Amino acid sequence: MSVYEENRCIRDNQRRLLAEKFEVKRNLFKALVRDPNLPIEQREKFQSKLSKLPRNSSFTRVRNRCIFTGRPRAVYNLFRMSRIVFRELASNGMLTGIKKASW
Repeated sequence: MSVYEENRCIRDNQRRLLAEKFEVKRNLFKALVRDPNLPIEQREKFQSKLSKLPRNSSFTRVRNRCIFTGRPRAVYNLFRMSRIVFRELASNGMLTGIKKASW
């Protein structure tokens, strides 16, 4: 893994930590903004509080990446590795309970 890819993984991990830290607060503000029973002034107040939260604390900014290569696409959530690494490790018998299909 190059230094550039490693930095991407570090940034992604920091985003995950921020998203986890602000998850409850963000969900609360979102629910209050969407509540039609509240007066408009209060909803606008909560909207401004929501916008003041760190941008990287949103779960939509988190990108699933392979923990071995940093590849952002074709990552299996269960194993957190890309299809290429998964296939290589499975072929070598390094993943318990996984074997190549043959019929």
